Amino acid sequence: MSKKVLIADDEANIVTSLEFLMEQCGFDVRVAVNGREALELVQSFRPDLVLLDVMMPEKNGYEVCQAVRADPALADTKIVMLSAKGRDIEVAKGLELGADAYVTKPFSTRELMAKVKEMLGA
Repeated sequence: MSKKVLIADDEANIVTSLEFLMEQCGFDVRVAVNGREALELVQSFRPDLVLLDVMMPEKNGYEVCQAVRADPALADTKIVMLSAKGRDIEVAKGLELGADAYVTKPFSTRELMAKVKEMLGA
């Protein structure tokens, strides 16, 4: 059974490239364009990993991460936060809220894919 990945980002160009790369690796992919949709998909789709943008409409990535971590049924969900905000304080906040990794934009898709594969054991 293929691993499930949720891409939660409101930037269409990032979503398009990440969706393509994830599907090329054989992952089952869903996309959310805002925080509310991301939370709904996390609960219904039950992804193994979420690529979560920090700055999104309706709910930001920090709020989504916190909500996922508050639900014991989602304890095994891996979260990689993606953000243009790369200051130490933002990275620390993401990790403190329960993100497994924090990647700053712009990022190397090759490095991100390697991290995703490592985290999913793929």
